[in-house]
Amino acid sequence: MKKIGLLFGQETIFPHALIDRINQQKVRGLSAAAVVIDKVIQGEATAYTVILDRISHHVPFYRSWLKHAALHGTAVLNNPFWWSADEKLVNNELALRTGVAVPKTALLPSHTHPTHTTSDSFRNLAYPLDWDSIFAHTGFPAYLKPLADGGWHNVYRVRDREECLARHAETGQQVMLLQEEIPFEAYYRCYCIGNEVRIMPYDPRRLHHHRYEADFHPDAALQQTLREQALRLHHYLGYDFNSIEMAVHNGQPYAIDFFNPAPDADPHVIGEAHFEWVVDTSARYLIEKARAHRKGAGNLTWGGFLQQAAAPAPKPARIKANTGKAKAPKKAKS
Repeated sequence: MKKIGLLFGQETIFPHALIDRINQQKVRGLSAAAVVIDKVIQGEATAYTVILDRISHHVPFYRSWLKHAALHGTAVLNNPFWWSADEKLVNNELALRTGVAVPKTALLPSHTHPTHTTSDSFRNLAYPLDWDSIFAHTGFPAYLKPLADGGWHNVYRVRDREECLARHAETGQQVMLLQEEIPFEAYYRCYCIGNEVRIMPYDPRRLHHHRYEADFHPDAALQQTLREQALRLHHYLGYDFNSIEMAVHNGQPYAIDFFNPAPDADPHVIGEAHFEWVVDTSARYLIEKARAHRKGAGNLTWGGFLQQAAAPAPKPARIKANTGKAKAPKKAKS
């Protein structure tokens, strides 16, 4: 029997709805249930074929257990090895390589020394930073946001140098980003599951429970652009589940935030129609993953950029002595 496990925390509606939807399909030799962990022993595999992770970013014990499960062949969604290493500046750098527009961004060190460090730990960091160059790059207004947090926690809109420095002083040990503001006419969350995309009008200026009630209406051309760019980022970064926020300014989409591997799935927040799509699409995708599962390693999703980095370099072109013409380099094996 192949087992699909749901690993989750405080949310209850989505995980249980998803478990019920999978089991209602009555797929022979396959069942879904909440994950139960009673021990973690080195060298022993878990009982799960596929695990959907909704909580390990808040629970380090779960993150280590998921890596352990993946090493024994479980298909963990999202890949816990990449998700552990990922953060927003890396995502922005990679987005530039895909041709998707992103806001101008700068990385800022934590204002307060991290635990177990002193000023000597930062002897390679110039003090003060070259704030003039940083502010010239992003301009004002700008957004001060955590490097690796979500849910719009500790995000500040800053209007000038003084406000930015004051807000930065309140952020403690968090590593922060300063990001150019994109004055949008429309804003969307593109919910990505496998190869499927749901474009959700979304207004971050509203209260959390009303953001998905935004009155934005993309035409067919914009919908196609949003879908294509969202999938391009989704696959390049190597996620199974993610949501990608796109701000549209003068017809140009900008990827604002696309590090959301456990995106909203509460029907009271995203609405019943979106919720039904998420449950149905998730169920079909998890069943597909379980059916495609094979014993041993190789069941994780890896980003396109990692696959390119792992590919062998093409051999140098050979030069014919009698003609001086070079042979075309052979294509690198994937």
